[in-house]
Amino acid sequence: MRLKLDENLGRRGQSILEAAGHDISTVAHQRLGGASDEELIDQCRREQRALVSLDLDFANPLRFKPSGYPGIAVLRLPSKPSEADLANLVRTLARALANDSMTGKLWIVESGRVRVYQEPDEE
Repeated sequence: MRLKLDENLGRRGQSILEAAGHDISTVAHQRLGGASDEELIDQCRREQRALVSLDLDFANPLRFKPSGYPGIAVLRLPSKPSEADLANLVRTLARALANDSMTGKLWIVESGRVRVYQEPDEE
């Protein structure tokens, strides 16, 4: 899957996802640090890349309607996170991507599980 890692994710997360076979681009590499959330998600849409972020603003499906994007994954760290906690969340994401597509969905990645939000079909 084509993914863009937000500036709050490091090289280790990138390495884990690349090792799982994903095409990774980063906010840092593209010098998009400091871009607004809207600018960042629009860039993801243009590049057809799902966004992976720690920014909880992206977890609001009313602000960022999942069906309008290649996918959004928000990693939820515990209140006192360690570097290992972040790596475990990225591994959880990689395992979930091996079995499902996040296209048009919002994934909330927590320790050992992924909650999926998908908009109901409009009739």
